[in-house]
Amino acid sequence: MKSDTLKYLLVYVTPAVVFFSIRAAGIWSYAAVVLLFGILPFLELFSSGSVTNLTEEEEDAATKNRVYDLIIYGLLPVHYLILIYFLVQIGQEGLPLYARAGMTIAFGLSCGVLGINAAHELGHRSTRYEQFMSKMLLLSTLYMHFFIEHNRGHHKNVSTVEDPATSRYGETLYSFYVRTIRDSWLSAWRLEADRLGKEGRPVWSWQNEMLRFQVVQLAFAVAIYMIFGFFVLCHFLAGAAIGALLLETVNYIEHYGLMRRKTGSRYERTLPAHSWNSNHPIGRLMLLELSRHSDHHFMANRKYQVLRHFNDSPQMPTGYPGMMLLALIPPLWFRVMHRQIEKYRTGGVAA
Repeated sequence: MKSDTLKYLLVYVTPAVVFFSIRAAGIWSYAAVVLLFGILPFLELFSSGSVTNLTEEEEDAATKNRVYDLIIYGLLPVHYLILIYFLVQIGQEGLPLYARAGMTIAFGLSCGVLGINAAHELGHRSTRYEQFMSKMLLLSTLYMHFFIEHNRGHHKNVSTVEDPATSRYGETLYSFYVRTIRDSWLSAWRLEADRLGKEGRPVWSWQNEMLRFQVVQLAFAVAIYMIFGFFVLCHFLAGAAIGALLLETVNYIEHYGLMRRKTGSRYERTLPAHSWNSNHPIGRLMLLELSRHSDHHFMANRKYQVLRHFNDSPQMPTGYPGMMLLALIPPLWFRVMHRQIEKYRTGGVAA
């Protein structure tokens, strides 16, 4: 196995430190958040990453190499083992509140980094078993509507006012949370209703995947309640919410202030210029190239290991973890990103 394949095993650092955090059940329960949103962003301040792309031959070989698929497939059982371990551990008596909070945050990081991020990659695959794996991962954070809205809504409407997951210029992260969580769910429902209408089927039927998703998620939550009790269910819901907020924070930073031009009733094609890109190496590997987002929206069917850098895509000043932290402080976010947008626009490339 080549080293360029093995490097993606770095994604398993996250479940390892999450497992450690849940097991520690003390001050060390914050190890995951310190590593992922403390040490990692600090290290990425001193790196910029490579802009080199694979050659055609290397890209063809990487696309056909099943090891890359096995790396991401392995995240499904690992994440569910973390879920079960969390449910068992958080129910222990005598745990101090600060330890429970740290353990829940650690589980939430697993929901976001493993659950939703891996689900995002697998949801773009064409095989039924990979799409099923995507839905299973989204189930663990009760965000299954993402499968519909992201693939059929976001990728069509990205960087337009029609897209709930595209943040507007001057919009804070916190107002974005309210808008995107509400409107993404509603958009997924409308997409399913439109699909069923075109097929001549009733909306209120088992053929409605959004309806099935709600039933499955409710049954999943009830099962946790029946097995582990209400107290544990509350901690699970809190962890799932953290995972969902991590996803929406990523959505916020990925397209902030970048809008496609509209001529008449039609928008221009989605280009690398409509997504913020980051080549910072550690985040790229630990997030399975999610930060090379410009190419992902340019060609959504490209697998993570062959995503490319484009010179005409806007570049983030640091990696995803650091930018997510920055987004939590709106005045600093606006100061940095509005300067980046202005510099990008004056560079002669349309944003």
